[in-house]
This record gives sequence, structure tokens and C-alpha cells, in this order.
Amino acid sequence: MLEGDGLTKGLSRISRKDFLKYCSIAAATLGLPPSMAKVLAAEVKKDTRPPVIWLHFQECTGCTESLLRTSHPAIGQLILDLISLDYHETLMAAAGKQAHEVLKGAMSKNKGKYVLIVEGAIPTKENGIYCKIGGETALSMLKEASAGAAAIIAIGSCASFGGVPSAKPNPTGAVGVGDLIKGKALINLPGCPPNPYNLLSAVMYYLTFKRLPKLDKLGRPLFAYGRTLHDHCERKAHFDAGRFVRKYGDEGHRKGYCLYVMGCKGPVTHANCSAIKFNEANVWPVSTGHPCVGCTEKNIAFDVSLYKSPKILAAKAPKCLEKEVIETFEMPGEAKERGSGSMVGVAIAAAAIGAVAGFAGAVAAKLPNKEEE
Repeated sequence: MLEGDGLTKGLSRISRKDFLKYCSIAAATLGLPPSMAKVLAAEVKKDTRPPVIWLHFQECTGCTESLLRTSHPAIGQLILDLISLDYHETLMAAAGKQAHEVLKGAMSKNKGKYVLIVEGAIPTKENGIYCKIGGETALSMLKEASAGAAAIIAIGSCASFGGVPSAKPNPTGAVGVGDLIKGKALINLPGCPPNPYNLLSAVMYYLTFKRLPKLDKLGRPLFAYGRTLHDHCERKAHFDAGRFVRKYGDEGHRKGYCLYVMGCKGPVTHANCSAIKFNEANVWPVSTGHPCVGCTEKNIAFDVSLYKSPKILAAKAPKCLEKEVIETFEMPGEAKERGSGSMVGVAIAAAAIGAVAGFAGAVAAKLPNKEEE
């Protein structure tokens, strides 16, 4: 897709119909009315394709893999017609010294104009020696590339907040982009991986309005992270009615009941996964029967056991859940040893107590609207 000196010549153009379709998807993701699709299209067509430099650090390439699976637009149309992807280690043909020269050239030629996308956490211990590319540390590459960027997008939980690499004991001192770069326009798009349409929409918003979208206190765009997954979850009716999965494979699991008791963090996780879904297949983790792990939140997903959640989640528990169930929602180190120590066993035992109490008086806890919660 990419040659040593940048994009190939003679790019195939997308049809007007497809282009308007992409703009309609972006408008819907941004929460704009359908009429704004034409406005987005007009603004995007005014400018030359925005130059984009994409850096990889401590990560699994999952964010890129998710992007590769988009079809509206397809990856080829995205990087060849809507943006100018000048550097991306995974997608470019160049390697070694040639690739390094492409990066330096792209930064120099487009100084102050390019959008920098960072995928992966940045190790800081021992001067960043735990991640090097072409002899340069991720730490030094980030500082150099961000200096000339018009805006920075941290894609994925690793780049946004440190993600998996920063989980305790964090031997490499991994951190997110925002911990190192200050005074720059920065958008965090956390997720493991994030939905690629959030990236496309953020870029189109920036091109159209020449400013960043409204962000929350964690730097996440409100159009994608302004509400909890729980608000749009297809299992919410079961939550409200007090119908919960108590064990993987049980009758409730087969019937699609709420996964809250299994440790689902949807009520405290801000993202639009439940509304947009993934992989063009209209699915997301909860729809496949797996609880949300809270990967878009800072300090939740990767330092908390799958079957445990922060105490704030217990505060959102329906009244029908017994104390023994609520006590399973604790941070590591706060829970006392219980029996064999198996959290699955704890959940099953608690479920038995809850079954005795019954769900006749089930009342869902009202979700607080306070931003700090």
C-alpha cells in the first residue's frame, strides 16, 4: 500500500454515493442530524487529504487490526482517499533505514499540519530502553513527533492510559501519551480495541470544525464516551427486572440475561460499543455472552480481576442482589479469603443466597449522573 516515499500514485477514487455514505456514518457516530452529512462532505472535500503519521509502541497491534476490518469505508479507501497515511509500520512496504527516512521526511514536510496517531503505551523506566525502533526509544520518538503535530490521537487503552503494559507491577514504567505530552491538542480513544468508526469520526470532526470535539475529563470525545454501555445494552431490561446470569452456561446465560453478577462493568464504563458494535457483524463482547471488562476506563480493566469490579459498581447494584454478591465487587487486596478463593465459586454461592431471597421486589438502582462518578 505504501512505497518508500509515501503513497502510491494514481489512486482510485471513491464514488460520490459511497463518500456520502461514509459521511453519514460519521455524522451518526458524532450524534449529528442526517443533514450534517453533506456539511461534513463539503468540508472534507475542501482541503487536501490530511497527512497522518501513525506510531506503534508497546501494544499488540489490535487497534490497527480492528481498523483493517472496517468496510464503510474499507481500509484502502480510508487511507488512500480520505486521509494521507504517510507512515504506518504495519501497512507500509518500506522497512529499516528506508522506513526511518520516510518518517523523518513526513514530519519535516508536514510540520505543524499532520495528525499524529499513537498506538501503544510508552515505557519510561531507564530512559525508555524497553521499546526501541531504529535505535530510538519510543519516548524520544513520541516527543519529536508530537512537537510538529497539529493534533494527537491516542488510539486504544495502551496509548490513552497505559493499558495492559502498565498493569501492576508495571516493570517498564509504561504510561499513556497524556502523561508525557502537555500543551497539545490530544484526543484519547481508549478501548481494547476501540471502535474504528470513533477514529474516523474524530478525524472528520477535526477537519470539518477545525477544532477538537468536546472531551470529558479523561480526554475522551463525548460523542463516543459520553454515556455508559449500560444505557444502550440489549440486556438492560433483564437488569431492570432482576434477571441475572449466575454461572456460565446456566439457563439465564442461555436466555441472554444480564451479566452484572458475573462482573460486568457496563454500568461504570463509558463507551458506545453497545450502540455501534464491531467487525461489521453487529456484535460486541456482551452480546456474545461475556461481561464487559471496562477497557475504556482508566485503572479498571487491567488491574482488576475479571470477576471483580471497583466498589463504585456495587453502589449501582439492584436492591434484589444480596450482600454476599455485592461484596464480590471489591478492588484487589480488599477482599478477604473466601473458601477456595475461586471467584466463580463465590459467585455461585452468592447466587444460591440470592435465589432464596427471590427477585419479586427487584428494583434497579438509579444510575447517578454526576460526572465524577
